[in-house]
Amino acid sequence: MSESGDMLRDNDIRLAEFARGITRAQWAEPSLCAEWTNHDVLAHLVVGYGGGLRSLAVGMLRHRGSFDAANTELACAIAAQRDPALLIDDFVALTRRPQGIGRVFPRRLLLGDHVIHELDITYALGRESAVPIPTVVAVLDTQVHLPNPFVPAAARARGLDLRATDAAWRHSADGPTVTGQAAHLASVLAGRPWALRHLNGDGVAALASRI
Repeated sequence: MSESGDMLRDNDIRLAEFARGITRAQWAEPSLCAEWTNHDVLAHLVVGYGGGLRSLAVGMLRHRGSFDAANTELACAIAAQRDPALLIDDFVALTRRPQGIGRVFPRRLLLGDHVIHELDITYALGRESAVPIPTVVAVLDTQVHLPNPFVPAAARARGLDLRATDAAWRHSADGPTVTGQAAHLASVLAGRPWALRHLNGDGVAALASRI
């Protein structure tokens, strides 16, 4: 298995344990991901590992080519059918044997997706990130260097000097500076404005305008 694959596997084991500690009432609360409850986010993680390519394609046709709309429809439909405990079991099973989309999606992008959505739940619940710093740094490296057709993090980072205050990570550029915890930087680059309040520097306004 690749280094990204190993990190994804280890993180998913930890993520499943994190999910088992969330109460039924907390699953029903809004996440940081627009229009999704925490339960919907969990269902999305299952879709990402086991959703059928045909189902996604049909959904995109129904929504005039919109991947986001088709993705939302699938996640919300599964959340309506299966409670969080069952979805966690589904997720654990799929980490061992991915199906559909999960078999072809790049491991680096899956890791980023899983970390960002964990943060969507974590921060919405008023908690601090429990994602290991090396894992968040790997996500940051992917965000700023690997173009992602679904999350334009690289475009948001362009021209900014980004620096993590809790890790030896920096995305160096000649432009204005943005500093903050690695997880807050990753969350903002993924399009979540909530964490902007935790960032500092003369580049925060420019970053905010790109979300």
